[in-house]
Amino acid sequence: MSQVFHPRFGFRARLALLGVLVLIVGGCLAWRGMTGDPHRLGEPVAQPVPFSHKHHVGDDGIDCRYCHADVETSAFAGLPPISTCMTCHSQLFTDTPMLRPVVDSWRSGRALHWNRVYQLPDFVYFDHSIHVAKGVGCVTCHGRVDRMPLTRRVVPLSMKWCLDCHRDPQKYLRPRERVFDLDWHARDQRRLGLRLVRAYRIDTARLTDCSVCHR
Repeated sequence: MSQVFHPRFGFRARLALLGVLVLIVGGCLAWRGMTGDPHRLGEPVAQPVPFSHKHHVGDDGIDCRYCHADVETSAFAGLPPISTCMTCHSQLFTDTPMLRPVVDSWRSGRALHWNRVYQLPDFVYFDHSIHVAKGVGCVTCHGRVDRMPLTRRVVPLSMKWCLDCHRDPQKYLRPRERVFDLDWHARDQRRLGLRLVRAYRIDTARLTDCSVCHR
C-alpha cells in the first residue's frame, strides 16, 4: 500500500499551526493596541498648550461646566471653543509664549487639537449626562483635577472597573448639587447611597446588562 501522506507532512502541519498561532497572537496585540488607552495611569498627557486645571479650577474656582458645557445634556462632555478661552485671555497674558497656539488659533480660525486623556473603544457606549443626572461626581472618574497642573488619567476605565461601580452604585452616588464639588464627602456614604439609588430610580439589576454599555 502506497504512503498516503508525504514524509514531511508532519513538519509542514506543525509549521502551519505555528503560523496560525502567530497570526492569532499578533491580531490580539494589534487589537489591544488600537483599542487600548495609550496613556498610563498617573502619566500627564502632553497638549498643544499646557493647560492647568489646578490653576483654572483650584486657584481661580472656575466651574467644570464653564468649559465642559454639554456635560449635563450630552454623552460627550464637550471641549471649549477657542472663544471661551479668549473670554479671559483676550485681556490676560495675551503675550505669553505658552498661550501663542491659543491666540494663533483665534486669529486664524484653525482649530486647536487637544489630546484625549481618556479614550474608550468604539464598541463601548458612555454617556456623561446620565452619570451626572444619577449623581456620579466628576471626581469619581477624573480625580482631583483641581490639583493637577497637567491633566492625567487616574482610573483604568477597564470593564472590571466600570462593573464594580455598576454592581454597587451606592458607594459612589452623591446629591446632584454636589456632582461638581470636588471637595465634597458624605458622612455616611453607604446610607446616603442606598437612599439615592431609590430616589434616582436606579435599576441596579439592569446596570450589569451587556446592552447598557455595548449597543
